[in-house]
Amino acid sequence: MTAKALLRSSLRARRRSLAAAAPDAASRAAVIAPLAQWGAVAVCAGYNTQGSEFDPGPLMARLAAAGAALALPAGTDLGGPLTFRAWRAGDPLVADVFGVASPRPDAPALHPDLVIVPVLGFDRRGGRIGQGGGTYDRTLANLRGRGPVFALGLAYAGQEVDEIPQEAHDQRLDAVLTESDYFQFGD
Repeated sequence: MTAKALLRSSLRARRRSLAAAAPDAASRAAVIAPLAQWGAVAVCAGYNTQGSEFDPGPLMARLAAAGAALALPAGTDLGGPLTFRAWRAGDPLVADVFGVASPRPDAPALHPDLVIVPVLGFDRRGGRIGQGGGTYDRTLANLRGRGPVFALGLAYAGQEVDEIPQEAHDQRLDAVLTESDYFQFGD
């Protein structure tokens, strides 16, 4: 088993414990999110939670109240980037190629300027480790190739590690929001 695979296994167990111990974490994170630092967000892309992932719902609701259009990812190709499609609470969802509930194929595709990214672990340099399929790395590389996009990791504070092993294809986060802190990386 590789170092990343071992780290993923450990972080999955840690995240399950953190989720059980802090059921109000998503609401607390939404309250401390520094919306003013992000400027006017035209399109915010979130995600539908899988297992113990940190729920982006309260943050997305706050961004929508501030005027952002919302989008959710839809996987159409197992080896390709995600497409973000317009979504509002109550819209019907269908399973995408990964089996994740996603907006219907006829929902308009949107180009987000803020992408909320699910996280298994993060470090203070913007390193992120995800599920291991590289989907968000491909997606962020694709979006960044077309223009600026702010990648916000959403995680429990206890998911922080000293260092995430990085490979050439790994996309760094611009910031991480937890239930208790906000960390912005780079310039």
